[in-house]
Amino acid sequence: MTESIVGVSEDHPLRVSAGSNPQAVASAIAHAIYEHKLVRLRAVGAGSVNQAVKGIAIARGYVAPRGYDLVCKPGFTSIESRDGEISAILFVITVS
Repeated sequence: MTESIVGVSEDHPLRVSAGSNPQAVASAIAHAIYEHKLVRLRAVGAGSVNQAVKGIAIARGYVAPRGYDLVCKPGFTSIESRDGEISAILFVITVS
């Protein structure tokens, strides 16, 4: 069932862009954590990685009152684009 939920499955991570609002990213992370205890974010480029990290930091504050502490495991993934295959950072966020 979780395979079809964006941000939870490996095939459909939440995509963060350089123009993403960090508070909106944090809110999406928090909601996914409350429901599934797991979320994946994908960021391509320095600006999007910056917004993703800000969102993760803000999300820690959002989930802390419920007794959750977030663990983030960054890694690499490849995605297809018009220009061929490109690298992206994949953040796997879970509750400890």
